[in-house]
Amino acid sequence: MEMPPAMPLFDGIAHVEDANAHVNQYLTRVMLESVPDAGFVYELALEWLLEQRHSENNYKTYRSELTTFLQWCFDVAKISLADLRRQHMNRYVEYCMHPPAELIAYRNVAQFVVSKILDERVPNPLWRPFLGKREQGEVLPYRITEKALKTKLAILSSFFGYLIQEEYTERNPALMLIKNGRYKAGPANSMSDAEEMKAFTELQWSYVMETAEQLAHADPEQHQRTRFLISLMYACYLRISEVAARPGFAPVMGQFRRDSKTSVWLYFIPHSKGGKKRTVAVSRKLLSALRHYRRYLGLDDLPSPADNTPLFIRHRAAGRGRDVGLLNANLGIRQLREEINHVIELAADRAEKDGFSQDAREMRTMTPHSIRHTGISHDINLNGRPLSHVQADAGHDSIETTSQYLHTSRAERHESAENKSLNRLLGD
Repeated sequence: MEMPPAMPLFDGIAHVEDANAHVNQYLTRVMLESVPDAGFVYELALEWLLEQRHSENNYKTYRSELTTFLQWCFDVAKISLADLRRQHMNRYVEYCMHPPAELIAYRNVAQFVVSKILDERVPNPLWRPFLGKREQGEVLPYRITEKALKTKLAILSSFFGYLIQEEYTERNPALMLIKNGRYKAGPANSMSDAEEMKAFTELQWSYVMETAEQLAHADPEQHQRTRFLISLMYACYLRISEVAARPGFAPVMGQFRRDSKTSVWLYFIPHSKGGKKRTVAVSRKLLSALRHYRRYLGLDDLPSPADNTPLFIRHRAAGRGRDVGLLNANLGIRQLREEINHVIELAADRAEKDGFSQDAREMRTMTPHSIRHTGISHDINLNGRPLSHVQADAGHDSIETTSQYLHTSRAERHESAENKSLNRLLGD
């Protein structure tokens, strides 16, 4: 089958969440040959892109820029986004100003089309990432306007802002270039106090856990998995991409391992941000939840290192995508996200019914990633774990990142300030 010289990565809104075998094969090749965390970056990019789907025009614009940028990172620079610096962004701008001739098209075409032979959506061999112009049948020299370059960098700055909030990176090289002056495009995107990391309060999280428990009791076949998923993500501060199947990675029970020296159980994450691996200490409560979950599945209480049982098994065989017809296979990021969002929505409904209307409104703004923020925040502020221990379990590159979770809630900070004394000895 003929393929385009550059791989389109994201289909239209109606199909973008469907697994595409050709994109998966491309990502697998990139991970093996040059950028080990390409699959992880792709999942993060997809999550960010899905936030734009309420506007088809925004979605198309963001998709176009993400595709071009990731294609440059993976195929041209062969670099992980975690390693990008300002000088790399300058090279990317030069690339966009003078793209290879084979990557320039002169009419708009769809990125993906339906193959009648394969009966599936495939990359359009006529698609190119850059669009040139013709006049009276003659090809004009390729040009990109200053405004278009500013728009590209503004979009990428927003994307890197998202990656910072997701704790994939601590740098925004696009923003660094914008601040240089030439490409200044309006207010910079950076996380301020007003855009703090969203975490559930203790009360809100109690509603989430109780809801997961109630679902597991009412419908164990459907929701024993849900309860353990919620527990695992909270206790180990996991990103949803660390428990979801993706090209080159399928989480299994054997990732729970006992340390031979300390006898403490750990959860091993072989692929995280930047292609790094890490282990997270497992609490007694989580180990008990694991036993309960495994007993329900008819397994031994605790796994062996060679236990390749998928962590979150489908209830029904996949109807499409790379796992079509398979039952004994892990869930992907979309299915897990939907499952978690369902629990959060039900928990918010219960909180509202109990009279906690404001809490319910706040809960409905939370995402699966809020569970990671919550686990870290609660461990530091409620459980009193040392920052260095939480830093290691969370996989933070620096203690400064972990310290941001010290009383991350403005409400808690404001409440603790209300009764401050001016002179404690005089009770004043």
